[in-house]
Parts: sequence; structure tokens; C-alpha cells
Amino acid sequence: MKVSIEITLLPLDQDFESHIITFIKRLRASKFTVLENPMSTQIYGEYNEVMSFLTKEIESTFEAQENVVLNLKLVKSDRSHYEPHF
Repeated sequence: MKVSIEITLLPLDQDFESHIITFIKRLRASKFTVLENPMSTQIYGEYNEVMSFLTKEIESTFEAQENVVLNLKLVKSDRSHYEPHF
């Protein structure tokens, strides 16, 4: 089953930007489609594969930081080609 996942990483640290950049670079290095905008990053792929990958990346991110918030939104479908119709 295909999924679209929106991720917002919010490190509660003075050096927040470097943590976000590191996380996004690891997502980009994956085999999944990754799209970014100023507010969040989206990753698209097969549910089990993406979730297995994200579980490891989230754990690594949490281990590297003392305080961090990570928001996920999941949609059951591949929305990577979405274009507004208005």
C-alpha cells in the first residue's frame, strides 16, 4: 500500500537548523521520493518500507538530541504528483 507522509521536525535546541538539515539529508539519501517545502518534508513509498526506514531515522534523531518534537501526517495514497486544480 502506498503512503504519503508529511514530517515536521522541531528540535528544541539553539542549534536547531543543523539537526533539521542532517535529518533531511538522510531522508534524501533514501530510495524514497522526498519533497520539501519551508514548513515540512514529505516522503512517499510503500507503507512497510517507509515506516521501517522512518523508525530507524527517528530513533537516530531522538538519540542525537535532548529535546525534539516530530510531527507526522500519514495519507493512504501516493500524493507526490498532486497539483492544485484551482
